[in-house]
Amino acid sequence: MKKQMNEHSPSTGIFYGWYVVAAVLVVLSVGSGLGFYNLSVYLKAFVDQGGFSVSAASTATACFFVASGVAGLGVGALIERYDVRWIITGGAILSGATMFAAAHVHALWQLYLFYAVFGVGYSACALIPGTTLVARWFARRRSQALSIASTGLSLGGILFTPISAKLIAQLGLSGAAPWLALIFIVGIIPITWLMIRPSPLDFGMGPDGDPIARDAHGVPLMADGIDFETAIRSRFFILMTLTFIFAMMAQVGTIAHLFSLVASRTGSDDTAALSLAAMAGASIVGRLIGGWALAYISSRGFVVALVIAQGIVLVLFAFAETATALIAISILFGCTVGNLLMMAPLMSAEAFGLKAYGRIFSINQLCTVTGVASGPMAMGLLYAQAGGYHAAFLTMAAASALAFALIWAAGPVRALIDGR
Repeated sequence: MKKQMNEHSPSTGIFYGWYVVAAVLVVLSVGSGLGFYNLSVYLKAFVDQGGFSVSAASTATACFFVASGVAGLGVGALIERYDVRWIITGGAILSGATMFAAAHVHALWQLYLFYAVFGVGYSACALIPGTTLVARWFARRRSQALSIASTGLSLGGILFTPISAKLIAQLGLSGAAPWLALIFIVGIIPITWLMIRPSPLDFGMGPDGDPIARDAHGVPLMADGIDFETAIRSRFFILMTLTFIFAMMAQVGTIAHLFSLVASRTGSDDTAALSLAAMAGASIVGRLIGGWALAYISSRGFVVALVIAQGIVLVLFAFAETATALIAISILFGCTVGNLLMMAPLMSAEAFGLKAYGRIFSINQLCTVTGVASGPMAMGLLYAQAGGYHAAFLTMAAASALAFALIWAAGPVRALIDGR
């Protein structure tokens, strides 16, 4: 086996972990582009072509997030026992098969089942396996590696979601579904087996290409870190998770309503679309800059700065009226979006190590689903009650302020591993 793995090791002198990062970037691009970012496209298609009401389709969409979060618990446990490539492959096949079946969704229960099963498949080929791989391959350069790999989340929305929308517009959901299923499977499975390797141990090396740590008898040491039960009961885990619940509530709620906000205040759908594109582009640039900056500052300090900046941006959104101001604020908001997405996996790996990383991060993601799912709904209710977006965005700014207080109270990231 070792000989076979060495044959795949590149002769360019580049650490193989960067090839894994590139592969994870592609996997996340396809998964997020046809999954997370495509949910609004599917919703419109089910309403326009499937005859479902907006409320029914919107509620069914929430099943995607809930199922994804719950399934993540199983994904995290499986990753600790089996080759992660099989997990990603299974997720891609299940997602592709579900997408293929979209053409046959006619009843309300089928719609709910579609989103639930799709969420399970997405969970198995998205953040949990992707960040686990990056955490295994990198230690010192983990922030840079995660920033590059997680850029796939934004690229997917930019590259694959428009393709999906165009196919559905031209062929209808029934005609586009087989092609989308094929893209999902072909875009993920081949590169998973060609480039991804579960661990640097397969190459006889440790994270970052360093020598493998061994005991006095030459036996490789087990992965460092805190056991699962201790980690999830720790003060840091609880407060960090609460931080991301409120931070992501504000973030996802804003993303879901940004188009509507800009369109209603400027009277232009084109300006609204431009604001979304500006936000997505800024999220990529901001994430890459953040990955570089994290080599010089603490991850907790970085999150503190991010949630403060997000809160300020949301206050600005509450009062901005002109197209120029709204687009400029969208760019600032995008910088926080790109960075917040990668901080939960990074801080989980730093605080608790790799011993039970997959299961620990899956719990964090399951809890964060409550914020992701409630943000858009809360903003919609506040908008309806107040007759505008002022109160909605100020409330989300308050959620960001609460996230700041929680991460400040959490304490140092490495307190558990360092034994303090």
